[in-house]
Amino acid sequence: MVEKELANPAPLGLAGFALTTTILSLYNAKLLPAAGVSVVVPIAFAYGGLAQMVAGMWEMKSGNTFGYVAFFTYGAFWVAYALLVWSLGAGLLSLGAGSAAGDAIGIFLAMFGVFTFYMWIASFKTNWTLFVVFLLLWITFFVLAIGNFNSSSSTVQAGGYLGILTAISAFYGSAAQVVNSTFGRNVLPLGGKPIKD
Repeated sequence: MVEKELANPAPLGLAGFALTTTILSLYNAKLLPAAGVSVVVPIAFAYGGLAQMVAGMWEMKSGNTFGYVAFFTYGAFWVAYALLVWSLGAGLLSLGAGSAAGDAIGIFLAMFGVFTFYMWIASFKTNWTLFVVFLLLWITFFVLAIGNFNSSSSTVQAGGYLGILTAISAFYGSAAQVVNSTFGRNVLPLGGKPIKD
């Protein structure tokens, strides 16, 4: 009996990341009113979190360490973010006033920036699309971290715009893989390997 080839989980992981990142980034960039930011919580749990973690587990099953670590970690990031926002809104958690809250969130974002930076280095051996996603993402994390450390709404706003660019790149990567797989040929190029041996 011939075993059927499994579907590629990467487009799901990239889509979950891109959609959730777009919505939060629109709020960070002040393109949507701040009062509606709570809409990110259920999306972060379900699509940013759960869908990416599932994609990560399937990447592990296929032997793709890069995909597994990336999707599972960013899925966990979105679950943690959703829990943080939900806990604050429900009054179950307090980060303190003023800079204490900014510092705590700044450290959270900076540590994901560190993780994303070394994943960006690993992306040198993937394709140009992922290279661009990870490049924009580590810059986004550090800009948002600085904005929170300094309580600078204009820096957080700049991070929001960077997040939108990151999400567009991730959407493209997801779309390219789905379209190319469906058509059975390269319709949307992913760009090959960015750095050769």
